[in-house]
Amino acid sequence: MNKEQNHHIRLTSGEISNLWTSYMNDSMAICGIKYFLSKVEDIQIRSVLEYALELSQNHVNRVKQIFTEEKYPIPIGFTEADVNVNASRLFSDTFFLVYITSMGKFGLTSYSLALSTSSRSDIRNFYSECLASTSELFNKAMEIMLEKGMHTRTPYIPIPNQVETVHDQNFLGNFLNIGKERPLLAIEISHLVYNIDRNTLGKSLIMGLSQVAKIKEVRQYFERGRDIAQKHIEVFSSRLSKEHLPSPMTWDSEVTDSTEAPFSDKLMMFHITALIASGIGQYGVSASTSPRADLATMYTRLSAEIGKYADEGANIMIKNGWMEKPPQSVDHEDLAKA
Repeated sequence: MNKEQNHHIRLTSGEISNLWTSYMNDSMAICGIKYFLSKVEDIQIRSVLEYALELSQNHVNRVKQIFTEEKYPIPIGFTEADVNVNASRLFSDTFFLVYITSMGKFGLTSYSLALSTSSRSDIRNFYSECLASTSELFNKAMEIMLEKGMHTRTPYIPIPNQVETVHDQNFLGNFLNIGKERPLLAIEISHLVYNIDRNTLGKSLIMGLSQVAKIKEVRQYFERGRDIAQKHIEVFSSRLSKEHLPSPMTWDSEVTDSTEAPFSDKLMMFHITALIASGIGQYGVSASTSPRADLATMYTRLSAEIGKYADEGANIMIKNGWMEKPPQSVDHEDLAKA
């Protein structure tokens, strides 16, 4: 018999952190999807949004149950007070689908990490279920994207005639980008395209949010984020264009001219800072899988830029009392001084 059936196993720091993050992200997602559902007209896209809402609600309820059983404080997260479903349409149906597909990718990454860092069987089962249902959501959304001609595949490359080994140190390139670099590897192309995809969606999202934010400082913060995303798109696209490879389409035209806020400034700031944190992680993965030194340097430089931008966002959230403190360990030294 499993030992966990014989006695109660406390939640580890990793499990608490994962559950807390899941609650925050899913409570935010519920607000966003409810607003999307109040505006969506396309039947296929509506069905995907309804499924996404069901998943997020189930996740929040399950985390609530676990925290209640553990007598752990349930996070505040986001509530109906953070969304106005009656606000004017800010994004098109097309944007809703692109957004939910991207969030599906985000969920697959975060849930796989949560599963791999959890020990208790019930928590592992929960995140295994999250992975399975999010995979289904992503596949549903991707099928509709393909059917509607909205998805840009990564570029095709020729099939080699034979297997080759590397014989020249120039394969690794140089940090100063001097001289002719070797052609991009398939994995390097894949990551460039993926990072362009993320930034094009992020730029369109933050462009819309900058129109509706109520606090001037938040609006200005979003405007800087829009410009940073555009800069990164251009940097990545230039790498592809040098080798005559296409870049993904953009979504700026899917943002309306509405200035009526569907979400609270608190929710919008949390969403953008969460996306920035995910972006920093993705740049790190991209750098580690790109053997060319100039690409690794590029990702490191851009990570530092958005890292600084993330710090500015955190300061705004702290200043306005919007940052809910994540789970943390006890400061024993401070207690000893009491």
